[in-house]
Amino acid sequence: MKALIAMSGGVDSSVAAKLTADMGYECIGCMMKLYEAPEGEAVSDRACCTLDDASDARSVAFSLGMPFYVFNFKENFKEQVIDRFVSEYLAGRTPNPCIDCNSYMKFDKLLRRADELGCDKIVTGHYARIEKRGEKFLLKKAVDLSKDQSYVLYRLDQHRLSRIMFPLGGMTKQETRRIAEECGFVNFNKRDSQDICFVPNGDYASVLERLTGEPCREGDFVDTEGRVIGRHRGIIRYTVGQHKGLGGNYPERMFVIATDPVNNTVTLGTEDRLFRSELTAGSFNWICGEPPQGEIRCSAKIRYRHAEQPATVQALPDGRVKVTFDEPQRAITPGQSAVLYDGDTVLGGGVIEDIGG
Repeated sequence: MKALIAMSGGVDSSVAAKLTADMGYECIGCMMKLYEAPEGEAVSDRACCTLDDASDARSVAFSLGMPFYVFNFKENFKEQVIDRFVSEYLAGRTPNPCIDCNSYMKFDKLLRRADELGCDKIVTGHYARIEKRGEKFLLKKAVDLSKDQSYVLYRLDQHRLSRIMFPLGGMTKQETRRIAEECGFVNFNKRDSQDICFVPNGDYASVLERLTGEPCREGDFVDTEGRVIGRHRGIIRYTVGQHKGLGGNYPERMFVIATDPVNNTVTLGTEDRLFRSELTAGSFNWICGEPPQGEIRCSAKIRYRHAEQPATVQALPDGRVKVTFDEPQRAITPGQSAVLYDGDTVLGGGVIEDIGG
């Protein structure tokens, strides 16, 4: 059996490679070259896919006796991830590009490359679990809930789950680092990458201005009644729930309630206006392959760091899904993803399109 190991240069994928080799697989290490910063652009020390990362990944692969390759997927990454990110922001939504990267790059392009190399499995360092129950594959939370990444994997389908391995799903981060140190890996104590690779230091507005070639257009802040109450510095600088950076001398603490790219306005209001009980999600993927009949009870997360909340869910005839929370949730944001759970099992997820009362 052969396995293609996606190695980022971090400790997690390095230990995943070690564990896969210990299982007896013939392993091939690889790194996906997805993005190269323009000349003169600052690169965060917490970004991924740097030259140092490639060097670390190669060092670990060679120490394990694995061949190591770098695959140039920059063109595909721009089309499938960066361009989507730009279009979503310009449409007034707040996307999660890591979900697109996992879907279109790690588990699409990489799976095709695995087929070309005759590999039975692809392996990553994600903290999540895959379990086979009968004829179905289930995506489950990691044992270490503080590191669980199942939220960003909700687009996986039955075919992909049958080809993927997550060796770290049953481990804690501390165990991962201990194994790496015992193996003498150069990256055993390396910090986790957190920044989006093409957004250095989290400066979304500057990146969008560079990618579009257009400066942010100023516009009006309006209140929930539509009255102009100030000026904003471009809607791409604001997201639902934001409080900092609004300026102005308002009589109450104000928050971003919504953005309107058509009229180039940002609606501000008091925090109580951020709470909603309903959302509708599109582009929905049911991991089992089929939507449930009628309403179901489950829990739902509306962003990566959001604590899942009890809800009633209904699959709609148009393929979208309506989620009604037992209690109103703060700052449900179009463009983010709603992911459904039954205990520790991921039922599916989709992109938030509309929010209700």
